[in-house]
Amino acid sequence: MATGSARETLPALNEGFANLLDTAEKVNILMVDDQPAKLLSYEVILAELGENLIKATSATEALDHLLKKDIAIVLTDVSMPDIDGFDLAEMIRQHPRFQKTAIIFISGVHLTDLDRVKGYRQGAVDYITVPVIPELLRAKVSVFAELHRKRRQLEMLNRHLEQRVAERTEALRERADLLELATEAIVVTDLRGVIQFWNSGAEELYGWRREDVTGTNIHELLRTRALLQSNNDWQNELLTQGKWEGNLVHCARDGREVVVSSRQALKTESNGAPSTILEINRDITSRLQAEEALRKAERLAAMGRVAGIIAHEINNPLEAIINAFYLLRDHASLDEEARNYARLGEQELLRIAHIVRQTLSFYRESQQPTSVSLAEVLDSVLELQSRYFQVNQIEVQKLYRVDAFVFGFPVELKQVFLNLIGNATQAMPNGGRLRIRIREHTDPKTQVRGVTISICDTGSGISRDVAKRLFEPFFSTKSTKGTGLGLWISKGIVQKHEGSVQFRSFRTGSKCTTCFRVFLPAHSSAEVMRASAGADEATNRGHEGAHA
Repeated sequence: MATGSARETLPALNEGFANLLDTAEKVNILMVDDQPAKLLSYEVILAELGENLIKATSATEALDHLLKKDIAIVLTDVSMPDIDGFDLAEMIRQHPRFQKTAIIFISGVHLTDLDRVKGYRQGAVDYITVPVIPELLRAKVSVFAELHRKRRQLEMLNRHLEQRVAERTEALRERADLLELATEAIVVTDLRGVIQFWNSGAEELYGWRREDVTGTNIHELLRTRALLQSNNDWQNELLTQGKWEGNLVHCARDGREVVVSSRQALKTESNGAPSTILEINRDITSRLQAEEALRKAERLAAMGRVAGIIAHEINNPLEAIINAFYLLRDHASLDEEARNYARLGEQELLRIAHIVRQTLSFYRESQQPTSVSLAEVLDSVLELQSRYFQVNQIEVQKLYRVDAFVFGFPVELKQVFLNLIGNATQAMPNGGRLRIRIREHTDPKTQVRGVTISICDTGSGISRDVAKRLFEPFFSTKSTKGTGLGLWISKGIVQKHEGSVQFRSFRTGSKCTTCFRVFLPAHSSAEVMRASAGADEATNRGHEGAHA
């Protein structure tokens, strides 16, 4: 019966595809140039294509059109005031909606190969030089317009297919061989929730084997609850509407909570009476954790930018106040006690100025890798934590046996050591000893010379179970206070610098010691100078190309 129904559906499905492919709606072409006369000439050339032509005299106006309309092609001049064509292309590509938007550059000046490479990296799909050949411009725009139209038609076909698949989900129950291949958890229950079918995807997700759960109530087994309060009535909605989609929270066999994106459909008998429920659950726990971590990271980044702005704005009046105190402390009208107060105030202001400089340096990341003094990086991180060390009675020992430099990004390295030192201090709430050591080291496997930075604490230590998952994303021992991404991100940064990070935690009697060791390849001063010169030369070429 299912086969006959599928055959009857095919003609209607093919007819729907044909109707979708017959649609040839106009596409929007955005033309960007600060000279209205050029925009008028482009409009005359492209008018016979029959598409919607939209004009913008600035990058700002172009971005406004992009946000309001579905743009297929952006035709932009390279040299424009305020924001040039390269910067506009980069901003367009950063938005997820415009990842596939075709960008064609028009340039009235000779473009070097470096300019062309820069344009292609920032999203260009083609170049046209002035004077513009009308037939060539029309041909290129016509090709990209047709490609956009075909892509839209394919998207419509995909949506149509998804709709048809949703209507045919009840046929999955009769094809158990395909259900077993699915990675999602697929379950069939009766109207009371008693499990009749439980595929291998459900076994993998929840931890129970099929023979252990068949005949049991799924909601009692998984302790089902809605993720959002607005979905509490999902069971009644399923029975009245025949299907339901939403997020549910289940409890797996090992006790962990799993958030699933659930699609449920009510299967009816030939007489129309409901009989069973097909449930397809996809684990979205990691995705939700990643989204929450991203929101937290964005908030922290915004706070960092605000801190940098505030520090910059404070700096100028702060210098004036410091100068005033410098003149005031030796003024003849003051007695000795007043001079002491003035000197004390000057010292505190100098300390504030130092904190401001540290804040600015922390949030000003260099665009190119540079020579980084590890001692300076570690000292700046220790200074940020100095108040915490005092309050919690943590003794800090610095053993810098070499004045080591690496080639990299100072802010990223600060982030690594701020995370490692922060974790070490949090492991010693009742005081202890923090030892920081820098020494030369040669990797025994690769024979690469470098520097090892060891961060050791006498805190509570790391258990074997925790150690196995320490560098996993979203794994945290800090309950709701941590995102579980600190060590994972730190390891990624170290690997980006071609280094490695390892740790060891051991107990001696009642005392425990934990040590994280970061290895970074070292560069001689000559190597650093050559790399820096190469980076500066590339930057200069980029600036020259941008002005060309």
